[in-house]
Amino acid sequence: MKVGVIGLGKLGLPCAVAMALKGHDVMGYDLRSELMNKAPRAYLETGPDGHEPFNPYLERSTLRFGSLDEVARHADILFVAVQTPHEAQYEGILPLPESRADFCYEHLVEACRSLAEVVTRDTVVVVISTVLPGAIRRHVLPVINSRIKLCYNPFFIAMGTTMRDFLNPEFILFGQHDVEAAGVAETFYRSVTDAPFYATTLENAELIKVAYNTFIGFKIVFANTIMEMCHNLPGTDVDSVMGCLKMAGGRLISPRYLDGGMGDGGGCHPRDNIAMSWLARELKLSYDTFDSVMLARERQTEWLAGLMCAYDLPKVILGYAFKADCNITTGSPALLLQALLEQRGHAVTLIDPHVDPASLQASELPVAVYLIGARHSEFPALRFPPGSVVIDPWRYMPANQPDVRVVPVGVGPRMAH
Repeated sequence: MKVGVIGLGKLGLPCAVAMALKGHDVMGYDLRSELMNKAPRAYLETGPDGHEPFNPYLERSTLRFGSLDEVARHADILFVAVQTPHEAQYEGILPLPESRADFCYEHLVEACRSLAEVVTRDTVVVVISTVLPGAIRRHVLPVINSRIKLCYNPFFIAMGTTMRDFLNPEFILFGQHDVEAAGVAETFYRSVTDAPFYATTLENAELIKVAYNTFIGFKIVFANTIMEMCHNLPGTDVDSVMGCLKMAGGRLISPRYLDGGMGDGGGCHPRDNIAMSWLARELKLSYDTFDSVMLARERQTEWLAGLMCAYDLPKVILGYAFKADCNITTGSPALLLQALLEQRGHAVTLIDPHVDPASLQASELPVAVYLIGARHSEFPALRFPPGSVVIDPWRYMPANQPDVRVVPVGVGPRMAH
């Protein structure tokens, strides 16, 4: 099928490469001309199996680039992967502000308006950007022309493993505005995956997307609540407690996102919770659950800051990417920890070999209190100077270094026998 992708950022580009990998004739366009090439990307992204690097797939891809007009004339189905950003204070890297805001739809609206100027034949246009319920009908439909057969199809991917997640989804969520267009899209997806195709209204699809993302935040906050309890309850261990709850896969939960550690991060979490908090207030719901989740995430991070401040040593956050073995810092809970420590008057050193390779010189590590902010695979091999304290929310750092105190967060005091 002839496919167009509008927006070649961290979402659009890997998905365009994945579509081409499945044999489709894919042409991409981005307003930023410097992205319209096959040069290696600086951010860490993996290939289809989630392990090998993305850049070789990009370089070998049949993906082509063209102007907006060329892409529109080429494509029978167009995917719009344009950002709907939040301002920095709503990304989860700073303490939660009193104000709330919807996403910014300016870029998405402008992209759809520009498409309406160049689409001159019936074309299926699929918006995949994250929006709040009602946004497509309110902001997008008024700016498109009758030739655009619109659908809403948000992707459930994680930055860093975008190709793998696109090719192996749990389900395909599809908000229908044009039934025939949805049929074309389903035919396209049958060449990509055999995952279930869930067709519903535009508004249902918009809500399902952000409900899915914010539920992950709920799970992480719950696991970290149990971690904090276990840290103070003799004889308890968060990994044992959550290990049992993970077995309740039939009635309760799946095992994913049920490990005590740092809070959630990335481009969708926690910003979706903050946006849903705004929506809850707009709708005057009886209780703003999403606000509580974000406050819990912040308070849990403050608690970790308190563990660091118990030691009169310099403060170092080791790993500030938003997740393990990744160099993306968007929404990083470790950066929130930095902000909270600085609010208390502490200088903070950030070290992360994935974000800044020059920052980690093992021979130059100072005597300090370290908190492991991201569970990078190379950290257990580090050797810390005597007198240091290592606070480990992930419970994976070895405790066999002489004169170094390793504090596994979530493991309670030893019981007296």
